[in-house]
Amino acid sequence: MLRWLQYSSAVVLFGAPLFLLHSFGAPAVPNLIQARAALFVAAGVVALGSLAALVAQTAVMAGSLSEAVRPASLSFMVTGTALGMAMAARAGLALLGLAAILAMRPGRALWALTATTGLAVVASFAWTGHGAATDGAGGLVHLTADIVHAAAAALWLGALTALTILLLRRTGPDDLAIHRALDGFSGLGTLAVVLLVLTGLVNSWFLVGPARVMEIGASPYGQLLIAKLALFALMLALAARNRFRLTPALGSALAGGQDPRPAFQRLRHSVLAETLAGALLLAVVAVMGTLAPPSAM
Repeated sequence: MLRWLQYSSAVVLFGAPLFLLHSFGAPAVPNLIQARAALFVAAGVVALGSLAALVAQTAVMAGSLSEAVRPASLSFMVTGTALGMAMAARAGLALLGLAAILAMRPGRALWALTATTGLAVVASFAWTGHGAATDGAGGLVHLTADIVHAAAAALWLGALTALTILLLRRTGPDDLAIHRALDGFSGLGTLAVVLLVLTGLVNSWFLVGPARVMEIGASPYGQLLIAKLALFALMLALAARNRFRLTPALGSALAGGQDPRPAFQRLRHSVLAETLAGALLLAVVAVMGTLAPPSAM
């Protein structure tokens, strides 16, 4: 649960402000107070979740919770292990983002700072997962692929969160700006998908291996990987429907002076379904991170 909460909040902290930064450059933009609230919650959950995970991991290594909360134990975990250092850094970055969200008004400066902080938070997960466990010459390649994979996923899923908020609180004056954002997201979405596929293949090479591809369903990790790929395919189908059918239909309704509410309703349902599929995918990834991959067996 801690891993899922951190993953879900981290994607919002990076992908949502990057989407807002990319989509709303004009002076007249929708009211983004709710997006700011979502970022505030995301930063708080990452900070608290990282600290809780640090204590929990220390308890595992120290043998008891009472020993884990001792300053000496926590200090050793943070300074003596890459895992503890990554968790502490993640908490610190999230707190930095939280302070910025509290101190700054919604706008491009805040989105840029939060997206930068969020990217560092997302990258830190590579040091607490399988990406940092590969030894030898391939270690840097695997770690880099893991970071890019996580960033691409956060870009897509965080943007979906921002889109969901905009569609749920849609008002008439915002219709054109929301349509432009939906239409403009296609480039970022395509980039995210390409990066996910390429880095996913690299990660699978290290974690599954070409010799074990045909036996992928024999292990719990492999079964969850299949479930992850099925959810990814579902999200791709929904994204393609949004891009090639529902968004153009909304544009036609707005250009023709028709009532755009039915088109918005269809888009709202589709984007919400895609977002929920993404949340479930993150839950699968969170469990996969606790299991030994086939290459380690």
